[in-house]
Amino acid sequence: MTSVFPESSVINIQREMQIKASIADVFESIIMEMGEGNRTPDGTSMNMKLERWPGGRWYRDLGNNSGHLWGHVQVIKPPTIIEICGPMFMSYPVMSHVQYKLKEEAGGTLLSLSHRAIGDLMPEHKKGVSMGWDHQLSRIKDRCTK
Repeated sequence: MTSVFPESSVINIQREMQIKASIADVFESIIMEMGEGNRTPDGTSMNMKLERWPGGRWYRDLGNNSGHLWGHVQVIKPPTIIEICGPMFMSYPVMSHVQYKLKEEAGGTLLSLSHRAIGDLMPEHKKGVSMGWDHQLSRIKDRCTK
């Protein structure tokens, strides 16, 4: 996809992975990883919450009515797709769209992840976001194949 925006203002991450698990198990693993199972690479809980309905919030709950809104559920059709729109982890002028799409295949499930964002992106966020998604996808796969 060609962008009319400067490279510094765009995130475009595309990942695919084959998981040897049922589509329902992969979908539930995604939901767990987006919510209460979300952990940093050192194992610290992110205290994420996901409301599983259109318009539901995806947010980090810091307690005492504090936290960060990461986005809203734009589409949810278990067990094939969930999409989130919002600023994600960035607290500045930016808009993101994240899509997890699942397709049942012989021997398992094909999981496709797309994260596209545009805005006044900080260089450290552009650099770290790929590592973050790779970490999360690895945890989803591990959760399904244990």
